[in-house]
Amino acid sequence: QVQVVESGGGLVQAGGSLRLSCTASRLPFVVYHMAWFRQAPGKEREAVSCISWRGDTTYYADSVKGRFTMSRDNAKSTLNLQMNGLTPEDTAIYYCAAGTAYCSDSTDNFWGQGIQVTVSS
Repeated sequence: QVQVVESGGGLVQAGGSLRLSCTASRLPFVVYHMAWFRQAPGKEREAVSCISWRGDTTYYADSVKGRFTMSRDNAKSTLNLQMNGLTPEDTAIYYCAAGTAYCSDSTDNFWGQGIQVTVSS
């Protein structure tokens, strides 16, 4: 059974940094597009950052450009999201997703359970 597991969330003050990691097991990680989504209270889930299976195409939401950096390590089946300059607006549950469609919020994706990121003002 495929497992997608996020780690690294928590509570941080505004202006601080966090590094989220996602590990995927029992799937051919190297051929999957990967993405981070987030859902804040009362809001729809949105794509934060996406990376193609080759790693040559990336997407960042306008709200995180210049602050967040995504990377993937295919050898370790790991996806990372370095988040700098965090603001209270970044508070949300962050989800890691592996899918065959790039940057798609699809029920066909393999989803992690989500991890809380809270930024205090």
